[in-house]
Amino acid sequence: MLRAYINTRIFTGDLWLDGYAVITENGRIQQVVPQAQVPETAELTDLKGDILAPAFIDLQIYGGNGKLFPLTPDVDTLKATYDYCVAGGAAYFMPTIPTHSPEVISKSIAAVRQYWQEGGKGVLGLHLEGPFINAEKKGAHLEQYIVTPTAADIDKLLAEGEGVIKMMTLAPECCEPALVKRLQRAGILVSAGHSNADYATAYKSFDDGITTTTHLFNAMSPLHHRAPGMIGAIYDHPYVHASIVPDGIHVDFAALRVSHKMLGERLFLITDAVVEAKEGDYIYVEESDRFVNANGVLAGSKLTMHKGVKNCIDKACILPEEALRMASLYPANVAGLSDKLGKIADGYSTAMVVLSTNWDLKQLIGLS
Repeated sequence: MLRAYINTRIFTGDLWLDGYAVITENGRIQQVVPQAQVPETAELTDLKGDILAPAFIDLQIYGGNGKLFPLTPDVDTLKATYDYCVAGGAAYFMPTIPTHSPEVISKSIAAVRQYWQEGGKGVLGLHLEGPFINAEKKGAHLEQYIVTPTAADIDKLLAEGEGVIKMMTLAPECCEPALVKRLQRAGILVSAGHSNADYATAYKSFDDGITTTTHLFNAMSPLHHRAPGMIGAIYDHPYVHASIVPDGIHVDFAALRVSHKMLGERLFLITDAVVEAKEGDYIYVEESDRFVNANGVLAGSKLTMHKGVKNCIDKACILPEEALRMASLYPANVAGLSDKLGKIADGYSTAMVVLSTNWDLKQLIGLS
């Protein structure tokens, strides 16, 4: 059915449009046209002056609505997490497993595959955050599951996770470059993180093809004036991207603002959100504004993607259009999906957020 969204201010991902309408059909945007050119056959949706922008994309989230994917890696948890994402304006997400046992990784792969087979929406693929990380920067990850990979480990993972594993966080100093290339040739987005690499090692790993990094500042070698570390390499490199958790706790809002000035379109938002878990290998204890593990180590956020966008605008003084890109276009670029997600343009997904002029989330529309 042809549908037209009218009486709206549109942010396409590139520019603002006033007096235009978005025409959709069969899950795809057909046209963005002046409102006077809306076809007579289209069913009209009047947005009453609200803002229309591309739906958000969360490339790192552990669960939602009381369900934690590492604890119960099944279809029901993915459904609950999808509902949580949608409530926060994210139509697409990558469920994430921290450094964990082979059994849990296997169950998570099977769960995503089954979710897709049953017609589940929103899941772009599985993000494995570990187990090929550096114990010195494990953060809240469990050291007993950290692995220094061999070629056999990579081959087993690729065989089991074919078509499902879409992203993997690893420490480049702990994984041979040839093995990183093996993951990339299989279509996996490799992200550097939980790493104690020095500046030179990190920079070389980016030159060798690692294109993004996981939660800037957290669990990585810091920026020091005599040892610039991974953060210095990220700032200094011309191409590498970085995710960031914009809750003011994982990263101070001033550091978020400075990082955006340094990185521009290379910086994108994730929630790194978890839920409370009182059993299992990973314990998450809820505090007023964060989750910590059983030892009190910061372990996850209470964010939604929309809250992250609002924080960028209200707390970090980032322009609204940039905050919107950081939650949509930029993660789409990182994930290699910028030909169909992250913009309001011909041929793109109909999933869009409706926002008030104060940037409050009104609804997520066009899900298919």
